[in-house]
Amino acid sequence: MKNLFNLDGKVALVTGATHGLGMAMAKALAHHGAALVINGHTPSKMDVAIAEYKKEGITAHGYLFDVTDAKKVEENIQKIEAEVGPIDILVNNAGMIMRVPALEMDPADFRKVIDLDLVSPFILSQAVGRSMVKRGAGKIINICSMMSELGRDTVSAYAAAKGGLKMLTKNLATEWAKYNIQVNGIGPGYFATEQTAPIRVDGHPFNDWIVGRTPAGKWGDPDDLAGAIVFLSSKASDFVNGQILYVDGGILATIGKPKE
Repeated sequence: MKNLFNLDGKVALVTGATHGLGMAMAKALAHHGAALVINGHTPSKMDVAIAEYKKEGITAHGYLFDVTDAKKVEENIQKIEAEVGPIDILVNNAGMIMRVPALEMDPADFRKVIDLDLVSPFILSQAVGRSMVKRGAGKIINICSMMSELGRDTVSAYAAAKGGLKMLTKNLATEWAKYNIQVNGIGPGYFATEQTAPIRVDGHPFNDWIVGRTPAGKWGDPDDLAGAIVFLSSKASDFVNGQILYVDGGILATIGKPKE
């Protein structure tokens, strides 16, 4: 059974893995045996990230490129496969959010969010998918969101992109399952990261709302994503396709946290 989750000999590319949840998932893949390739777009952040991985005994191969640029993506995928090896696992994690009311959002900003959060996963999946099809195997994991299912104030572009990413996941799974390629997604809930640290304090309205809204009664720990990402990257999920695994402490399961 242990071999079902063994990633020895596999090459994993995780976009946007210089920090946060992307880094947490990348570490999990590396600790389960995968050769790790990370993507970013800022040299200084990449240097810090490589050093952070090294502290845990992980050799991370860093590649700087814009995931929204199809030409640059193609060039770098070819380079990665020549220098590290064929990509067995692709995690489309890079993304952004702009919190602007719909009536006030500039269409150019709306397009910017869609471009990174929805179009770039298509570009990466297409570029990596060509090689996976030839080899007859591959795992693609798109990092979706609870906004793939729900709306919220001020996140119209993000919700549109993540909803689209859910359906892109299902459609790629439909097209590529015959090539033994599994395309699935992970929808994280609210997690304790450096970015959320300022609001994760007792008495802060948003912190109290999250704790009160989540049946688990707490924020997620980035390490809580390890099991999901390893499962969807491993042989254990070979007959799982087109699914979104929500790791949210139960938020999507209920319209309100049960009272004590």
